[in-house]
Amino acid sequence: MTAAEIDVRDNKVSLPTLTAMVIGSMIGSGVFLLPRRFGVETGVAGALIAWTIAGAGMLMLAFVFQRLATRKPDLDAGIYAYARAGFGDYVGFNSAFGFWASACAGNTSYWVLIMATLGSLFPALFPTLGDGSTVIAVVVSSVGVWLFFYLILRGVKEAAIINRIATFAKIIPILMFIVIVVIAFKADVFTGNFWGGDGNYSWSSLFEQAKGTMLITVFVFMGIEGASVYSRFAKKREDVGKATVIGFLAVLSVFMLVTLSSYGVMAQSDLAGAAQPSMAAVLESVVGPWGSVLIRVGVIISVLGAYLAWTLMAAEILYLPAKSDDMPRFLSRENSNGAPVNALVMAAGLVQLLLILLVFSDNALDFMLDLTAALALIPYLLAAGYALKLTITRETYSDGKSLVPDMVIAAVATFYTLFLVYAAGWDHLLLSCILYAPGALLYRMARKQRGLQVFTPAEAALFGVIVLGAIGGISGLITGAIQI
Repeated sequence: MTAAEIDVRDNKVSLPTLTAMVIGSMIGSGVFLLPRRFGVETGVAGALIAWTIAGAGMLMLAFVFQRLATRKPDLDAGIYAYARAGFGDYVGFNSAFGFWASACAGNTSYWVLIMATLGSLFPALFPTLGDGSTVIAVVVSSVGVWLFFYLILRGVKEAAIINRIATFAKIIPILMFIVIVVIAFKADVFTGNFWGGDGNYSWSSLFEQAKGTMLITVFVFMGIEGASVYSRFAKKREDVGKATVIGFLAVLSVFMLVTLSSYGVMAQSDLAGAAQPSMAAVLESVVGPWGSVLIRVGVIISVLGAYLAWTLMAAEILYLPAKSDDMPRFLSRENSNGAPVNALVMAAGLVQLLLILLVFSDNALDFMLDLTAALALIPYLLAAGYALKLTITRETYSDGKSLVPDMVIAAVATFYTLFLVYAAGWDHLLLSCILYAPGALLYRMARKQRGLQVFTPAEAALFGVIVLGAIGGISGLITGAIQI
Protein backbone atom coordinates (compact mmCIF):
# COMPACT_ATOMS: atom_id res chain seq x y z
CA MET A 1 0.00 0.00 0.00
CA THR A 2 1.38 3.39 -0.99
CA ALA A 3 0.21 6.89 -1.73
CA ALA A 4 -0.53 5.54 -5.17
CA GLU A 5 -3.49 3.68 -3.69
CA ILE A 6 -4.98 6.70 -2.01
CA ASP A 7 -7.73 8.38 -3.98
CA VAL A 8 -6.48 11.90 -4.57
CA ARG A 9 -10.06 13.18 -4.36
CA ASP A 10 -10.55 11.77 -0.88
CA ASN A 11 -7.14 11.88 0.78
CA LYS A 12 -8.21 10.10 3.96
CA VAL A 13 -7.43 6.52 4.89
CA SER A 14 -8.20 4.31 7.88
CA LEU A 15 -5.97 2.66 10.48
CA PRO A 16 -5.81 -0.71 8.63
CA THR A 17 -4.69 1.06 5.46
CA LEU A 18 -2.02 3.05 7.29
CA THR A 19 -0.83 -0.14 9.00
CA ALA A 20 -0.62 -1.86 5.62
CA MET A 21 1.47 1.05 4.37
CA VAL A 22 3.96 0.55 7.22
CA ILE A 23 4.15 -3.22 6.74
CA GLY A 24 4.35 -2.88 2.97
CA SER A 25 7.11 -0.30 3.23
CA MET A 26 9.25 -2.46 5.53
CA ILE A 27 8.78 -5.89 3.96
CA GLY A 28 10.68 -5.54 0.72
CA SER A 29 13.86 -7.27 -0.36
CA GLY A 30 15.63 -7.27 3.00
CA VAL A 31 13.73 -10.18 4.54
CA PHE A 32 14.87 -12.49 1.72
CA LEU A 33 18.51 -11.64 2.45
CA LEU A 34 18.55 -12.11 6.23
CA PRO A 35 19.86 -15.72 6.56
CA ARG A 36 23.14 -15.02 4.73
CA ARG A 37 23.72 -11.53 6.19
CA PHE A 38 23.35 -12.92 9.71
CA GLY A 39 25.22 -16.13 8.88
CA VAL A 40 28.25 -14.16 7.71
CA GLU A 41 28.43 -12.22 10.98
CA THR A 42 27.12 -14.32 13.85
CA GLY A 43 25.45 -17.41 15.28
CA VAL A 44 22.23 -17.75 17.23
CA ALA A 45 23.45 -15.95 20.37
CA GLY A 46 24.68 -12.94 18.42
CA ALA A 47 21.47 -12.90 16.37
CA LEU A 48 19.37 -12.85 19.55
CA ILE A 49 21.46 -9.94 20.87
CA ALA A 50 21.20 -8.13 17.53
CA TRP A 51 17.43 -8.47 17.29
CA THR A 52 17.05 -7.47 20.94
CA ILE A 53 19.05 -4.30 20.32
CA ALA A 54 17.41 -3.58 16.97
CA GLY A 55 13.94 -4.48 18.21
CA ALA A 56 14.17 -2.34 21.35
CA GLY A 57 15.83 0.55 19.53
CA MET A 58 13.47 0.54 16.59
CA LEU A 59 10.48 0.15 18.90
CA MET A 60 11.59 3.30 20.69
CA LEU A 61 11.94 4.98 17.31
CA ALA A 62 8.43 3.80 16.43
CA PHE A 63 7.19 5.30 19.69
CA VAL A 64 9.00 8.53 18.79
CA PHE A 65 7.07 8.77 15.53
CA GLN A 66 3.89 7.95 17.44
CA ARG A 67 4.49 10.74 19.98
CA LEU A 68 5.51 13.26 17.33
CA ALA A 69 2.46 12.50 15.22
CA THR A 70 0.23 13.26 18.21
CA ARG A 71 2.09 16.26 19.64
CA LYS A 72 2.96 17.91 16.34
CA PRO A 73 -0.07 17.25 14.11
CA ASP A 74 0.80 20.26 11.95
CA LEU A 75 4.04 18.60 10.83
CA ASP A 76 2.61 16.26 8.21
CA ALA A 77 5.67 15.74 5.98
CA GLY A 78 7.31 13.11 8.19
CA ILE A 79 11.00 13.00 8.99
CA TYR A 80 11.95 16.14 7.07
CA ALA A 81 9.43 18.29 8.92
CA TYR A 82 10.65 17.14 12.34
CA ALA A 83 14.29 17.87 11.55
CA ARG A 84 13.49 21.35 10.19
CA ALA A 85 11.28 22.27 13.15
CA GLY A 86 13.87 21.09 15.63
CA PHE A 87 17.17 22.16 14.14
CA GLY A 88 16.63 24.70 11.36
CA ASP A 89 16.10 24.90 7.64
CA TYR A 90 19.43 23.52 6.39
CA VAL A 91 19.38 20.58 8.78
CA GLY A 92 15.80 19.86 7.76
CA PHE A 93 16.78 20.06 4.11
CA ASN A 94 19.60 17.56 4.67
CA SER A 95 17.20 15.22 6.42
CA ALA A 96 14.90 15.26 3.38
CA PHE A 97 17.77 15.02 0.91
CA GLY A 98 19.50 12.23 2.83
CA PHE A 99 16.34 10.20 3.16
CA TRP A 100 15.64 10.71 -0.53
CA ALA A 101 19.16 9.53 -1.42
CA SER A 102 18.67 6.54 0.88
CA ALA A 103 15.45 5.61 -0.92
CA CYS A 104 17.24 5.85 -4.28
CA ALA A 105 20.14 3.70 -3.03
CA GLY A 106 17.62 1.13 -1.80
CA ASN A 107 15.96 1.15 -5.21
CA THR A 108 19.35 0.53 -6.80
CA SER A 109 19.84 -2.52 -4.58
CA TYR A 110 16.49 -3.82 -5.80
CA TRP A 111 17.71 -3.89 -9.40
CA VAL A 112 20.91 -5.67 -8.39
CA LEU A 113 18.86 -8.34 -6.61
CA ILE A 114 16.41 -8.68 -9.52
CA MET A 115 19.21 -9.17 -12.04
CA ALA A 116 21.07 -11.68 -9.84
CA THR A 117 17.84 -13.61 -9.21
CA LEU A 118 16.93 -13.71 -12.91
CA GLY A 119 20.43 -14.95 -13.72
CA SER A 120 20.15 -17.82 -11.22
CA LEU A 121 16.59 -18.73 -12.23
CA PHE A 122 17.27 -18.75 -15.97
CA PRO A 123 21.02 -19.27 -16.44
CA ALA A 124 20.59 -20.32 -20.07
CA LEU A 125 18.61 -17.20 -20.97
CA PHE A 126 20.58 -14.72 -18.84
CA PRO A 127 24.16 -16.02 -18.60
CA THR A 128 25.71 -12.53 -18.40
CA LEU A 129 23.75 -11.03 -15.50
CA GLY A 130 26.14 -12.44 -12.90
CA ASP A 131 25.71 -10.96 -9.43
CA GLY A 132 23.58 -8.13 -10.80
CA SER A 133 26.41 -5.63 -11.33
CA THR A 134 27.81 -6.71 -14.70
CA VAL A 135 27.66 -4.26 -17.60
CA ILE A 136 24.77 -6.17 -19.19
CA ALA A 137 22.90 -6.26 -15.86
CA VAL A 138 23.35 -2.50 -15.47
CA VAL A 139 22.05 -1.89 -19.00
CA VAL A 140 18.97 -4.07 -18.43
CA SER A 141 18.37 -2.46 -15.03
CA SER A 142 18.61 0.99 -16.60
CA VAL A 143 15.91 0.09 -19.08
CA GLY A 144 13.76 -1.06 -16.16
CA VAL A 145 14.34 2.20 -14.27
CA TRP A 146 13.01 4.32 -17.11
CA LEU A 147 10.13 1.95 -17.92
CA PHE A 148 8.91 2.35 -14.34
CA PHE A 149 9.40 6.09 -14.65
CA TYR A 150 7.11 6.10 -17.68
CA LEU A 151 4.56 3.89 -15.89
CA ILE A 152 4.30 6.26 -12.93
CA LEU A 153 4.09 9.30 -15.20
CA ARG A 154 0.98 7.78 -16.75
CA GLY A 155 -0.72 7.96 -13.37
CA VAL A 156 -1.03 6.14 -10.09
CA LYS A 157 -3.85 3.75 -11.03
CA GLU A 158 -1.60 1.32 -12.92
CA ALA A 159 1.03 1.62 -10.20
CA ALA A 160 -1.50 0.64 -7.53
CA ILE A 161 -2.44 -2.55 -9.40
CA ILE A 162 1.20 -3.66 -9.58
CA ASN A 163 1.72 -2.92 -5.90
CA ARG A 164 -1.30 -4.99 -4.81
CA ILE A 165 -0.05 -7.96 -6.82
CA ALA A 166 3.43 -7.56 -5.31
CA THR A 167 2.02 -7.44 -1.77
CA PHE A 168 0.45 -10.88 -2.12
CA ALA A 169 3.50 -12.21 -3.98
CA LYS A 170 5.86 -11.42 -1.13
CA ILE A 171 3.63 -12.44 1.77
CA ILE A 172 2.82 -15.94 0.45
CA PRO A 173 6.40 -17.25 0.01
CA ILE A 174 7.53 -15.67 3.29
CA LEU A 175 4.74 -17.35 5.26
CA MET A 176 5.35 -20.66 3.47
CA PHE A 177 9.06 -20.38 4.27
CA ILE A 178 8.41 -19.80 7.98
CA VAL A 179 5.93 -22.68 8.29
CA ILE A 180 8.08 -25.21 6.37
CA VAL A 181 11.37 -24.30 8.03
CA VAL A 182 9.85 -24.30 11.53
CA ILE A 183 8.43 -27.80 10.88
CA ALA A 184 11.84 -28.98 9.61
CA PHE A 185 13.64 -27.38 12.58
CA LYS A 186 16.47 -29.52 14.06
CA ALA A 187 17.53 -28.80 17.61
CA ASP A 188 21.05 -30.18 17.16
CA VAL A 189 21.70 -27.94 14.14
CA PHE A 190 20.38 -24.93 16.07
CA THR A 191 22.57 -25.60 19.12
CA GLY A 192 25.58 -26.20 16.86
CA ASN A 193 25.08 -22.71 15.46
CA PHE A 194 24.48 -21.12 18.85
CA TRP A 195 27.78 -19.36 19.55
CA GLY A 196 28.90 -18.72 16.00
CA GLY A 197 32.15 -17.11 14.97
CA ASP A 198 35.33 -18.77 16.20
CA GLY A 199 33.70 -20.30 19.27
CA ASN A 200 34.71 -17.39 21.50
CA TYR A 201 32.00 -17.20 24.11
CA SER A 202 32.96 -13.78 25.55
CA TRP A 203 30.44 -10.96 25.64
CA SER A 204 32.83 -8.71 23.72
CA SER A 205 32.99 -11.24 20.89
CA LEU A 206 29.22 -11.64 20.81
CA PHE A 207 28.77 -7.86 20.82
CA GLU A 208 31.12 -7.48 17.85
CA GLN A 209 29.22 -10.20 16.02
CA ALA A 210 25.92 -8.46 16.73
CA LYS A 211 27.33 -5.07 15.73
CA GLY A 212 28.15 -6.49 12.31
CA THR A 213 24.44 -7.05 11.65
CA MET A 214 23.26 -3.56 12.60
CA LEU A 215 23.16 -2.06 9.11
CA ILE A 216 21.06 -4.87 7.69
CA THR A 217 18.61 -4.50 10.59
CA VAL A 218 18.30 -0.79 9.74
CA PHE A 219 17.76 -1.67 6.09
CA VAL A 220 14.97 -4.15 6.77
CA PHE A 221 13.21 -1.74 9.13
CA MET A 222 13.31 1.16 6.70
CA GLY A 223 9.73 2.19 6.14
CA ILE A 224 8.96 2.40 9.84
CA GLU A 225 8.24 6.06 9.19
CA GLY A 226 5.86 5.17 6.34
CA ALA A 227 2.73 6.24 8.18
CA SER A 228 4.36 9.53 9.17
CA VAL A 229 5.36 10.31 5.58
CA TYR A 230 1.73 9.93 4.53
CA SER A 231 0.23 11.28 7.75
CA ARG A 232 -1.63 13.98 5.86
CA PHE A 233 -3.87 11.22 4.41
CA ALA A 234 -4.97 9.81 7.80
CA LYS A 235 -8.62 10.06 8.85
CA LYS A 236 -7.54 10.32 12.49
CA ARG A 237 -4.21 11.81 13.48
CA GLU A 238 -3.74 9.32 16.33
CA ASP A 239 -3.97 6.47 13.79
CA VAL A 240 -0.52 7.43 12.45
CA GLY A 241 1.22 6.40 15.66
CA LYS A 242 -0.89 3.29 16.13
CA ALA A 243 -0.18 2.12 12.59
CA THR A 244 3.55 2.64 13.09
CA VAL A 245 3.71 0.53 16.26
CA ILE A 246 1.36 -2.24 15.09
CA GLY A 247 3.15 -2.54 11.77
CA PHE A 248 6.55 -2.59 13.47
CA LEU A 249 5.65 -5.41 15.88
CA ALA A 250 4.21 -7.54 13.08
CA VAL A 251 7.28 -7.08 10.89
CA LEU A 252 9.75 -7.68 13.76
CA SER A 253 8.10 -11.04 14.40
CA VAL A 254 8.54 -12.03 10.75
CA PHE A 255 12.19 -10.96 10.63
CA MET A 256 13.10 -12.84 13.81
CA LEU A 257 11.33 -16.01 12.68
CA VAL A 258 13.07 -15.98 9.30
CA THR A 259 16.49 -15.44 10.87
CA LEU A 260 16.34 -17.82 13.81
CA SER A 261 14.52 -20.66 12.05
CA SER A 262 17.23 -20.69 9.37
CA TYR A 263 19.81 -21.57 12.05
CA GLY A 264 17.75 -24.67 12.75
CA VAL A 265 18.10 -26.23 9.29
CA MET A 266 21.54 -25.14 7.97
CA ALA A 267 24.99 -24.78 9.47
CA GLN A 268 26.18 -21.20 9.91
CA SER A 269 29.01 -21.73 7.43
CA ASP A 270 26.47 -22.84 4.81
CA LEU A 271 24.28 -19.84 5.51
CA ALA A 272 27.29 -17.54 5.14
CA GLY A 273 28.13 -19.08 1.77
CA ALA A 274 24.60 -19.08 0.35
CA ALA A 275 23.90 -16.97 -2.71
CA GLN A 276 21.39 -14.19 -2.32
CA PRO A 277 18.45 -14.31 -1.89
CA SER A 278 19.59 -16.72 0.80
CA MET A 279 16.04 -17.63 1.85
CA ALA A 280 15.94 -19.59 -1.41
CA ALA A 281 18.96 -21.68 -0.41
CA VAL A 282 17.52 -22.37 3.04
CA LEU A 283 14.17 -23.53 1.69
CA GLU A 284 15.85 -25.58 -1.03
CA SER A 285 17.85 -27.42 1.63
CA VAL A 286 14.55 -28.54 3.17
CA VAL A 287 12.20 -29.24 0.25
CA GLY A 288 14.42 -29.36 -2.84
CA PRO A 289 14.73 -27.16 -5.96
CA TRP A 290 11.09 -26.07 -6.08
CA GLY A 291 11.60 -24.21 -2.81
CA SER A 292 14.35 -22.13 -4.37
CA VAL A 293 12.21 -21.35 -7.42
CA LEU A 294 9.28 -20.31 -5.19
CA ILE A 295 11.37 -17.85 -3.22
CA ARG A 296 13.15 -16.41 -6.25
CA VAL A 297 9.93 -15.84 -8.17
CA GLY A 298 8.46 -14.23 -5.06
CA VAL A 299 11.56 -12.06 -4.73
CA ILE A 300 11.32 -10.71 -8.27
CA ILE A 301 7.65 -9.76 -7.99
CA SER A 302 8.08 -8.48 -4.43
CA VAL A 303 11.09 -6.35 -5.25
CA LEU A 304 9.41 -4.84 -8.29
CA GLY A 305 6.55 -3.80 -6.01
CA ALA A 306 8.96 -2.46 -3.41
CA TYR A 307 10.79 -0.52 -6.11
CA LEU A 308 7.53 1.06 -7.17
CA ALA A 309 6.55 1.95 -3.59
CA TRP A 310 9.93 3.50 -2.77
CA THR A 311 10.07 5.40 -6.05
CA LEU A 312 6.77 7.01 -5.11
CA MET A 313 8.06 7.70 -1.61
CA ALA A 314 11.30 9.19 -2.96
CA ALA A 315 9.29 11.53 -5.17
CA GLU A 316 7.05 12.46 -2.24
CA ILE A 317 10.12 13.32 -0.10
CA LEU A 318 11.19 15.93 -2.69
CA TYR A 319 7.69 17.02 -3.65
CA LEU A 320 6.45 17.95 -0.15
CA PRO A 321 9.39 20.27 0.75
CA ALA A 322 9.09 21.84 -2.72
CA LYS A 323 5.44 22.66 -2.02
CA SER A 324 6.56 24.65 1.02
CA ASP A 325 9.54 26.20 -0.85
CA ASP A 326 12.13 24.27 1.17
CA MET A 327 13.19 22.59 -2.06
CA PRO A 328 13.34 24.35 -5.45
CA ARG A 329 9.89 25.00 -6.85
CA PHE A 330 10.49 23.02 -10.03
CA LEU A 331 10.30 19.83 -7.93
CA SER A 332 6.64 20.53 -7.11
CA ARG A 333 5.52 20.46 -10.75
CA GLU A 334 2.94 17.79 -11.61
CA ASN A 335 1.90 16.50 -15.00
CA SER A 336 -1.69 16.12 -16.18
CA ASN A 337 -1.92 12.74 -14.41
CA GLY A 338 -0.95 14.20 -11.03
CA ALA A 339 2.55 12.68 -11.03
CA PRO A 340 5.40 14.85 -9.63
CA VAL A 341 7.36 14.65 -12.87
CA ASN A 342 10.57 16.51 -11.94
CA ALA A 343 10.87 14.77 -8.57
CA LEU A 344 10.52 11.44 -10.38
CA VAL A 345 13.18 12.44 -12.91
CA MET A 346 15.63 13.19 -10.10
CA ALA A 347 14.90 9.89 -8.36
CA ALA A 348 15.37 7.88 -11.55
CA GLY A 349 18.49 9.86 -12.38
CA LEU A 350 20.21 9.10 -9.08
CA VAL A 351 19.33 5.40 -9.37
CA GLN A 352 20.88 5.47 -12.85
CA LEU A 353 24.11 7.01 -11.55
CA LEU A 354 24.35 4.50 -8.69
CA LEU A 355 23.80 1.61 -11.11
CA ILE A 356 26.77 2.78 -13.18
CA LEU A 357 28.88 3.06 -10.01
CA LEU A 358 28.14 -0.59 -9.19
CA VAL A 359 30.13 -1.75 -12.22
CA PHE A 360 33.21 -0.89 -10.13
CA SER A 361 31.97 -2.58 -6.95
CA ASP A 362 33.30 -5.88 -5.61
CA ASN A 363 30.13 -6.74 -3.68
CA ALA A 364 27.40 -4.65 -5.23
CA LEU A 365 24.38 -5.86 -3.28
CA ASP A 366 25.86 -5.69 0.22
CA PHE A 367 27.50 -2.33 -0.52
CA MET A 368 24.24 -0.76 -1.69
CA LEU A 369 22.27 -2.24 1.21
CA ASP A 370 24.72 -0.76 3.71
CA LEU A 371 24.81 2.62 1.93
CA THR A 372 21.01 2.73 1.99
CA ALA A 373 20.97 2.15 5.74
CA ALA A 374 23.82 4.59 6.42
CA LEU A 375 22.09 7.41 4.54
CA ALA A 376 18.91 6.90 6.58
CA LEU A 377 20.67 7.10 9.95
CA ILE A 378 21.02 10.89 10.11
CA PRO A 379 17.31 11.54 9.35
CA TYR A 380 16.33 8.98 12.01
CA LEU A 381 18.75 10.54 14.50
CA LEU A 382 17.33 14.02 13.88
CA ALA A 383 13.75 12.84 14.39
CA ALA A 384 14.68 11.19 17.70
CA GLY A 385 16.67 14.26 18.69
CA TYR A 386 13.70 16.51 18.01
CA ALA A 387 11.46 14.38 20.21
CA LEU A 388 14.06 14.63 22.98
CA LYS A 389 14.29 18.40 22.50
CA LEU A 390 10.52 18.75 22.94
CA THR A 391 10.67 17.01 26.32
CA ILE A 392 13.62 19.18 27.44
CA THR A 393 11.99 22.47 26.39
CA ARG A 394 8.55 21.19 27.52
CA GLU A 395 7.05 22.37 24.25
CA THR A 396 3.58 20.76 23.78
CA TYR A 397 3.77 19.40 27.36
CA SER A 398 1.58 21.99 29.07
CA ASP A 399 -1.30 19.51 29.29
CA GLY A 400 -0.33 18.43 32.81
CA LYS A 401 0.69 14.93 31.79
CA SER A 402 4.06 13.52 32.85
CA LEU A 403 6.75 13.95 30.23
CA VAL A 404 9.11 11.41 31.82
CA PRO A 405 7.95 8.42 29.71
CA ASP A 406 8.35 10.43 26.51
CA MET A 407 11.77 11.70 27.62
CA VAL A 408 12.97 8.15 28.30
CA ILE A 409 11.66 6.93 24.93
CA ALA A 410 13.26 9.82 23.04
CA ALA A 411 16.57 9.47 24.91
CA VAL A 412 16.79 5.72 24.18
CA ALA A 413 15.89 6.28 20.52
CA THR A 414 18.54 9.01 20.24
CA PHE A 415 21.19 6.84 21.88
CA TYR A 416 20.25 3.91 19.65
CA THR A 417 20.58 5.92 16.44
CA LEU A 418 23.91 7.33 17.64
CA PHE A 419 25.06 3.75 18.24
CA LEU A 420 23.99 2.87 14.69
CA VAL A 421 26.12 5.71 13.32
CA TYR A 422 29.06 4.24 15.24
CA ALA A 423 28.27 0.71 14.06
CA ALA A 424 28.08 1.90 10.43
CA GLY A 425 31.70 3.01 10.57
CA TRP A 426 33.52 6.04 9.18
CA ASP A 427 33.63 4.67 5.64
CA HIS A 428 29.87 4.69 5.22
CA LEU A 429 29.59 8.10 6.88
CA LEU A 430 32.15 9.59 4.49
CA LEU A 431 30.47 7.99 1.49
CA SER A 432 27.18 9.49 2.66
CA CYS A 433 28.81 12.93 2.71
CA ILE A 434 29.66 12.53 -1.00
CA LEU A 435 25.92 12.44 -1.68
CA TYR A 436 24.95 15.05 0.92
CA ALA A 437 27.40 17.73 -0.27
CA PRO A 438 25.96 18.39 -3.77
CA GLY A 439 22.51 18.71 -2.24
CA ALA A 440 23.49 22.18 -1.06
CA LEU A 441 23.02 23.36 -4.66
CA LEU A 442 19.31 22.59 -4.41
CA TYR A 443 19.18 24.28 -1.00
CA ARG A 444 20.84 27.41 -2.39
CA MET A 445 18.37 27.49 -5.29
CA ALA A 446 15.39 27.21 -2.92
CA ARG A 447 16.71 29.95 -0.63
CA LYS A 448 17.39 32.32 -3.54
CA GLN A 449 13.86 31.77 -4.85
CA ARG A 450 12.54 32.95 -1.49
CA GLY A 451 14.98 35.86 -1.25
CA LEU A 452 16.58 34.45 1.91
CA GLN A 453 20.16 34.24 3.10
CA VAL A 454 21.57 30.85 2.09
CA PHE A 455 23.38 29.90 5.32
CA THR A 456 23.52 31.13 8.88
CA PRO A 457 27.05 30.97 10.38
CA ALA A 458 26.23 27.66 12.09
CA GLU A 459 24.79 26.23 8.87
CA ALA A 460 27.84 27.35 6.91
CA ALA A 461 30.01 25.48 9.43
CA LEU A 462 27.87 22.38 9.01
CA PHE A 463 28.15 22.64 5.24
CA GLY A 464 31.94 22.87 5.63
CA VAL A 465 31.99 19.68 7.71
CA ILE A 466 29.93 17.87 5.06
CA VAL A 467 32.26 19.05 2.29
CA LEU A 468 35.31 17.88 4.26
CA GLY A 469 33.61 14.52 4.77
CA ALA A 470 32.91 14.29 1.03
CA ILE A 471 36.57 15.08 0.25
CA GLY A 472 37.62 12.39 2.72
CA GLY A 473 35.25 9.92 1.09
CA ILE A 474 36.49 10.64 -2.43
CA SER A 475 40.11 10.44 -1.23
CA GLY A 476 39.39 7.08 0.42
CA LEU A 477 37.90 5.73 -2.79
CA ILE A 478 40.88 6.91 -4.85
CA THR A 479 43.49 5.50 -2.46
CA GLY A 480 41.58 2.27 -1.85
CA ALA A 481 41.14 2.99 1.86
CA ILE A 482 37.38 2.74 1.31
CA GLN A 483 36.23 -0.33 -0.59
CA ILE A 484 32.95 -0.58 -2.47
